[in-house]
Amino acid sequence: MTPNVRKWMPLILLGLVVIVLIVGGFFDFGTRIAELRSWISSLGNAGPLVFIGIYIIAVVAALPGSALTVSAGILFGSVWGVVVVSIGSTIGASLAFLISRYVAREAAADWLAKSERFVKLDRMTEQHGWIIVLLTRLVPIFPFNLLNYGFGLTGVRFRTYVLWSWIGMLPGTIVYTVGGDALSQSLDGKIPWSLLLALVAAAIVVALIVRYARSALVTRETTTTTPTNR
Repeated sequence: MTPNVRKWMPLILLGLVVIVLIVGGFFDFGTRIAELRSWISSLGNAGPLVFIGIYIIAVVAALPGSALTVSAGILFGSVWGVVVVSIGSTIGASLAFLISRYVAREAAADWLAKSERFVKLDRMTEQHGWIIVLLTRLVPIFPFNLLNYGFGLTGVRFRTYVLWSWIGMLPGTIVYTVGGDALSQSLDGKIPWSLLLALVAAAIVVALIVRYARSALVTRETTTTTPTNR
């Protein structure tokens, strides 16, 4: 997924909710969602844990997590969906970091050394530390699946990486999960106006944060690379 596409994903998701609201009845999607919910419910207290486990595996395997995040909103609703995704994504990102740093360092280094973006990430992390962890989670410049392994090869501390990764991933998690919840209610034949309004508001906030973060990143990079007058 290109950076430009990822930038517009929240609004694309909103459009998909509207489309599903129109065509969902023709294909009986509501029944399929009800069956999936039934299976998760049949697992009892283990349901959220199973979902978290699946999410962790997907992150470590460097698979796109957008679909799973939307699914969490469908299965668990907005609040609990955010909770399970936040736990799964943070643990998965942490495991990928540790694998890259301590288990498969040479293989990860060979894989990422071919990427000019990783070389830039390594340099910026050395210069700016935690702010780069936060900004790169908010700004769609580096692919998410590369970030988890890439940061393991940088000098950033593990606890710093975990904290700021969690904070940086949270806005996108909220947007996708609320979108999934709205999608689920649409399939059930309801018009979730409150969720749709919340989704629009969240998408606008995320877009503003991304815009500010991108500007801050460019400003920091320019300040670092511009020689000072002596």
